Amino acid sequence: MASDLLDALTALEKDKGVSKDVIIDALEAALISAYKRNYNQAQNVRVDINDQSGTIKVFAQKDVVEEVEDARLQISLDEAHNISPQYAIGDIIEIEVTPRNFGRIAAQTAKQVVTQRVREAERGVIYSEYIDREDDIMTGIVQRQDHRYIYVDLGRLEALLPASEQMPTESYHPHDRIKVYITKVENTTKGPSVLVSRTHPGLLKRLFELEVPEIYDGTVEIKSIAREAGDRSKIAVHAEDPEVDPVGSCVGQRGTRVQAIVDELKGEKIDIVRWSEDPTEYVANALSPSKVVDVIVDEEEKATTVIVPDYQLSLAIGKRGQNARLAAKLTGWKIDIKSESDAEELGLLNKAATDNDHADWDDEDVDVNDRSEDAFEGASDSEDTL
Repeated sequence: MASDLLDALTALEKDKGVSKDVIIDALEAALISAYKRNYNQAQNVRVDINDQSGTIKVFAQKDVVEEVEDARLQISLDEAHNISPQYAIGDIIEIEVTPRNFGRIAAQTAKQVVTQRVREAERGVIYSEYIDREDDIMTGIVQRQDHRYIYVDLGRLEALLPASEQMPTESYHPHDRIKVYITKVENTTKGPSVLVSRTHPGLLKRLFELEVPEIYDGTVEIKSIAREAGDRSKIAVHAEDPEVDPVGSCVGQRGTRVQAIVDELKGEKIDIVRWSEDPTEYVANALSPSKVVDVIVDEEEKATTVIVPDYQLSLAIGKRGQNARLAAKLTGWKIDIKSESDAEELGLLNKAATDNDHADWDDEDVDVNDRSEDAFEGASDSEDTL
C-alpha cells in the first residue's frame, strides 16, 4: 500500500497539478480523525507519513508531569525516564501507538482525501481558467434547457444562459453552436459557476473585435454601443488616423464583415456611425439612416433639438421610437426631434440654441408628439445598416 500510495501521489502531482505535500498534509489530518473515531481515543496524536518509504505511523503525544491525572494525555516523570533520561517536567513525549490493522483504515481514508483534493484542485484550475475569460466571448454548444436556464457546454463546464439574457428572436436547440458573452464567474461550493449572455452589448463589441482586424489592433476604436438585442443596435466608431475610414472598416468589402455579425445575431440590424467630439455632428450621425438638417445643442441640459426634413421625420423617430431611443443611448444626449415645418413655425431654424416645451428623447421615455404608430411604418435602412 505504501509504494502504491506514493506512486499515486506522484502521478497526481504530474497529471492534475496537485502538490504531493498538500495531499500528505491533508491525509495526516484525516488519519488523526480516523484513528480517534475508529479506536475511541481522545488523546493527542500525531500521524507521520514518510514521503520516502510511504510508511504510516501514529504517535500519542503526552505531557511529562509529576503526578498523572489523565493517563491518555499525561505521563509521569519516572515513566518518561524509562524511555529517555533526558526528559523533564513540561516536555512532550511521543509514543508510537499504530494499530495493527491501521493500514486498512489508512487506505480507505487516503482514497477519500485524495478524491476530495483532486476535485478541489480541478475546480480551482477551472475557476482560474474562466475567471480570466470574464467579459470575453466564447463559443459553446447548447446542451439542454429548463424554465430558468439554457445550459451551454463551454468545454470544461456548462455555463448558464438565463432567460433574461436570451434574445427574444432566437430559439435554442440541443447541439446548436452559439457565441456567448461571459458576464460572471463565481466559485461556489458546488464548483465554478459561469453566467453568460446573448443580449449584453459586450457581445456585440467582441464580435466586432473578432471580425474587424482594425478594431482588434486598436486602429479603430469602439466608442459607444446601444443595443436592443434581437432587433437593432447602434455602434459608434472612431479612428485617430484620418486616412482610416472607421465605418468602412467595420462594414467591410460589400458588407461582408458586418454581415457575419448580423448572421451570428440572427438578423439583428446594426447601424455603424462615426463618433465625433462635436455633439452636433455626433447626434446627427447617431440618427442614421435619417438625414438631419440642423442640431441645436443645450450644453447645460445635455439636450439637443434635431431638425429633420418633413419626409424623414418617421424615419428619424423609428418604429415605436426605436431609432431616436437608441441614438440617445449611444450619444448620452437627450434628443428632441422636429420636422422642418414644425421648426419653422417655432422659429428654430438656423438658431444656435432654444428652449422648448416638447418632451425630450432619452433612453427611458420617448415622446412622439402624439403621432400614431402608423407614422413609424415604412422606415428603411441606410447603406450602413444591415
